[in-house]
Amino acid sequence: MKSFNKKIIVTGGNGRFAQVLKKSKNNLKIFFPNKKSLNILNIKSIKRYIKKVKPKYIIHCAGLSRPMNLHNKFISKSIDLNIIGTANIVNVCSEFNIKLIYFSTGYVYPGTKGNYKENAPIFPINNYAWSKLGGECAVMMYKNSLILRITMCEKPFLHKYAFHDIKTNFIFHNEVAKVIPKILDIKGILNVGGKTQTVYDFAKKVKKNVKKISGKKMFPPNPSMNISKLKKIMKW
Repeated sequence: MKSFNKKIIVTGGNGRFAQVLKKSKNNLKIFFPNKKSLNILNIKSIKRYIKKVKPKYIIHCAGLSRPMNLHNKFISKSIDLNIIGTANIVNVCSEFNIKLIYFSTGYVYPGTKGNYKENAPIFPINNYAWSKLGGECAVMMYKNSLILRITMCEKPFLHKYAFHDIKTNFIFHNEVAKVIPKILDIKGILNVGGKTQTVYDFAKKVKKNVKKISGKKMFPPNPSMNISKLKKIMKW
C-alpha cells in the first residue's frame, strides 16, 4: 500500500484509457501530461517533465493504436510513436531509475490456439502488434519494468458488429483501471484481460442489439491469453 503515496506519470494523458483512469476512484497521485507537456519523441521534453514531477512510476500508454490499418498506411508514424517513443521513455526511466509500466497488446501472440501464457512464443498478428513488440524489446532491456499485454476497449461497446468466430480476452478500460494499483511493484510480463469468449459474446452483454460478423479475414481465430497470473494477483 506504500505505493499509493508515490507519484505516477501516465503518458498519453489525453488518451482513452488515461481519461478513464483519471475518473477512477483510487488513492494514487497521478499526473496526466498532454503531448505538449511530455512529448515521447523528444528526450529533453521527457526529462524536463520528469524533473518537475519526480515520479516513482511511469505508466506508458502514449502511442498509435487504432484503427489498426494506420500501421499499414503510415509505417514510419507507427515506428516513431510505438517503437522509438517507447525506447525514449525506457532510456529516461533507466537514467532516473523510475519504474516503467508499459501498455503492450495481447496481439503479440500468434492467435491460433489461444490460452497463451506470458512465457509463450510470440508472433505478432499484424503491424500494430509488431510495433508494440518493438516497444517491448526496449522495455525488456530495463529490468525495473513491467509489460502489460492487454486487450481492452471502451464501455459501452462502440461498434454495430462484433466477431462471432474470434475468441479473445476483451476487458473494459474501467476494469483495467482497477488493476493498476495492484500491479505497480510487479516486474516482468503480465497478461491483462477478461474471460475468454468470442467478441460477440463479450459485446452483447452490454449492447443487446450488436450484430454478428466474421472476423476470419482480419484476425486469427483465437488470440486469447491465459490470465491465471492476473487472477492470483487480483484474487478474482
